[in-house]
Amino acid sequence: MSIDNTASLSTEVAARHHWMSVLARADEDGLEQHLKAVGRPDYRHLRAPEVGLAMVRGRTGGTGNPFNLGETTLTRCVIELATGTRGFGYVQGRSRRHAELAAVFDALLQDNAGLQTTVIEPLHNEWLAARRAESCKAAATRVNFMTMVRGE
Repeated sequence: MSIDNTASLSTEVAARHHWMSVLARADEDGLEQHLKAVGRPDYRHLRAPEVGLAMVRGRTGGTGNPFNLGETTLTRCVIELATGTRGFGYVQGRSRRHAELAAVFDALLQDNAGLQTTVIEPLHNEWLAARRAESCKAAATRVNFMTMVRGE
């Protein structure tokens, strides 16, 4: 394998990581709307949506020794399109439909890069806007104790 192929492979892997994270955080209703716009593809389940647990790990001080923080509920699904492309969906929580939709879009995105701009970018922008709104709401409750005046 040449260096150019390795660079493009890592770019493809990074792009897939990005869209899988967007799909996992996306609103289920938003995914349903995008699927209606794209059209429901023919697919079969290789692994039907199933709920399980995953261990969440943390690090002391963010960079220190790892420790088990606790468990979180995770739902996963694997589908195969009629073309043979396989899609994987992993989402936090118990939404079987969300995991299935994430798997379907993962497979579709592997075959059709144009969906990156019509599906992933809008979903990512919606998530960023919701994150900003939540951050602003939290910032509004911040108290700066250094500016408080002491009573007499």
